[in-house]
Amino acid sequence: MKNFILLFPLFLAPALAHKEGQKIKENTSSNDFSHKRFKRDWIWNQMHIKEEIDTPLPHHVGKIISSVRNNNAKYILQGEYANIIFHVEKDSGDVYAFERLDREKKAEYELTALIIDKRNNQSLEPPSKFIIKVYDINDNAPVFVQKVFNGSVPEMSPVGTSVTKVTAVDADDPTVSGHATVTYQVIKGDEYFTIDDSGVISTTRADLDRENQSTYEIIVKAKDAPGLSGDSSTATVIITLSDINDNFPVFKHSSFHFKVPENVSVGGEVGRVKVEDVDEPQHRNTKYSFVRGNYRDTFEIVANPFTNEGIIRPKKPLDFEKVAEYRFDIEATDPTVDLRYFKSGGSRSISTVTIEVIDVDEPPVFTKLPYNFKVSENDPEKRTFGPVWAHDPDAAKRKIRYSRRKASPNGDYIRVSDTGIIQIPKPLDREYSASYNITVAAQEVLEDGRLSDRESHAQVHVTVIDVNDNAPELVYLEEPRVCENAVPGKVIVRISATDKDEVSPAGFFRYSLATEDSNFSLIENYDNTANITVKYGQFNRELAKIHYLPVIISDNGDPDLSSTNTLVISVCKCNEKGNFTFCEERAKQVGVSIQALVAIFICIFTIIIIVLLILLRKRHKKDLSGLGRNVAEIHEQLVTYDEEGGGEMDTTSYDVSVLNSVRRNGIKPEAVPSPYAQIQKPSENVTSGAGEMEIMIEVKKDEADNDRDLLPYDTLHIYGYEGAESIAESLSSLESGSSDSDIDYDFLNDWGPRFKMLAELYGSEPNEDFVY
Repeated sequence: MKNFILLFPLFLAPALAHKEGQKIKENTSSNDFSHKRFKRDWIWNQMHIKEEIDTPLPHHVGKIISSVRNNNAKYILQGEYANIIFHVEKDSGDVYAFERLDREKKAEYELTALIIDKRNNQSLEPPSKFIIKVYDINDNAPVFVQKVFNGSVPEMSPVGTSVTKVTAVDADDPTVSGHATVTYQVIKGDEYFTIDDSGVISTTRADLDRENQSTYEIIVKAKDAPGLSGDSSTATVIITLSDINDNFPVFKHSSFHFKVPENVSVGGEVGRVKVEDVDEPQHRNTKYSFVRGNYRDTFEIVANPFTNEGIIRPKKPLDFEKVAEYRFDIEATDPTVDLRYFKSGGSRSISTVTIEVIDVDEPPVFTKLPYNFKVSENDPEKRTFGPVWAHDPDAAKRKIRYSRRKASPNGDYIRVSDTGIIQIPKPLDREYSASYNITVAAQEVLEDGRLSDRESHAQVHVTVIDVNDNAPELVYLEEPRVCENAVPGKVIVRISATDKDEVSPAGFFRYSLATEDSNFSLIENYDNTANITVKYGQFNRELAKIHYLPVIISDNGDPDLSSTNTLVISVCKCNEKGNFTFCEERAKQVGVSIQALVAIFICIFTIIIIVLLILLRKRHKKDLSGLGRNVAEIHEQLVTYDEEGGGEMDTTSYDVSVLNSVRRNGIKPEAVPSPYAQIQKPSENVTSGAGEMEIMIEVKKDEADNDRDLLPYDTLHIYGYEGAESIAESLSSLESGSSDSDIDYDFLNDWGPRFKMLAELYGSEPNEDFVY
């Protein structure tokens, strides 16, 4: 290995030369010093090597020296990078680096040096740690900490206003002069902004207007100190101009025209005027005002805080008949604009507003509100009051019709005529209600006589003036009782009075007894009360256990009224202390109110009506039963006996004569010549078969329609037809009379009793009174 190891001189930094000289002086200054040492020691401490050396590897770092004088000594390195990056010549102690070093990756390496005996690997000196420092060269360009920076500055800021700061970092050693010094330069946008050596960007112009350009994108460059390598890097800076209030609002149109119905509500919206303010919303504070036109008392303009529009609202009702059009000028301005940055163009904007009022069919308008009337109660002569009056505010001036809508209290106490006259149908009673209120509606009468759907209302208040028309009434809180042995002057009860009429604060009641011939006296208390006292004392329960004392009470009205009230006083047994021990119970008065009497009367009347209806129904059924008894029997016979019998000898199971019991037009026969009806045969020219049956049914239907004795419900008639093909034709008793055969059936009488019935049916002459 000694054959290819090359030694290179070690370049030491000038700044560390003095310090290294002192350390070497302490350890390896001269041979004289080594001869004076009493203890062996390492004669080195620190090494240096330049980074990124471009000569062939390996690079000589330095030499480790020990004071040991032993031909068998050998040097060894230990540590993280020993024998990987750094190697030592075992005999001479020279240290070499076998890789190019980068100070920006690792600035120093810590290793441990050992010297051992080759023969037994025994340490000749204690291990010693030393550091290899990598000497920096200016091989790195400054790098910005981010590619894009953001900044903000108010528009119209003065020159030199700070915007933001950018930072670039150089990885070289800052302790080496000029290696890590960074300088900045604006290479794009330098006409608006500049940057100093600390990276602070500031403005170079005072007329940066956000409304013209709101953002700027500039490029800055960072490079090393001049005179060295000059490597550099760039970054982008985005600068935003923040808004200030430096613009006045301007109307979008020189005039505005609105149409509004005259019935728009006060405070409603008529229209909106729009302005343009190029400032941001937070700096828009438009104020609207009237410039020309005397309508400040009619309209107001309020700015919408969100849209900055001016909302025109009426301050009082509009009337097409009075003013059909309004025209005025309005102004828009902003009192918060910073006048230091005010631009030319005027501090206010003026626009003309025209409001056209549209006529609508308005309801009538009442005048002379409110309507208050007074009337004395129970006044028989007062029947009408003054009228209510409303007019049509439109140009049509239609007639007005009045009607009542609501009343309080409910009832027909106050009326209003079609012409608006307030009327009372009967005198009013203040004791029922001291005031009466109604709502009067006014409607226009259209050209066709109908009433308009639009109406207005007015309240009418009638106050009833009190007159003294009610006498006072007796009031006592407890049941009057007195001991039979009461002494004279004993107070039995305190009485008072009440009056339904109005009682003035100075009013009072007067009390007196209707008769002085009693064992009671009355003493006025002059506070609208009086005391009933014992006059002589000692009541006799054997003579009277209850006394009825008439008391007269008068008021001070004009005229004054009085009433006589009966005070019922019970005489009771008492003990020595005067406590009541026994009193007779007075008979309680049982009264029935008028409402209860009316309800009882209605119930009795209803029961009488129901009973009469039941009796009439029964009588009607009885009459029907008497009139239609025979008809019912026929109906029953026809429905029940629905078979032909048991044979020729069966003469009792089916009574065919019942079928012939009904005469034409419903007249019942007075006498039947035989047990069975004889049926008249039809004429020879009548076709047999279905035609005969049809004729019979039509005849029977006609009889049923004209028979008034039949029951008023449908009856079931059963008729049989067996055909006309047989020589004897049908043998049915129902159709035997309708056969057109000319055969003589008298021979049936000669056939014996079995053919007796047929002989009677077909052998006898027909009765002209019985027909189908």
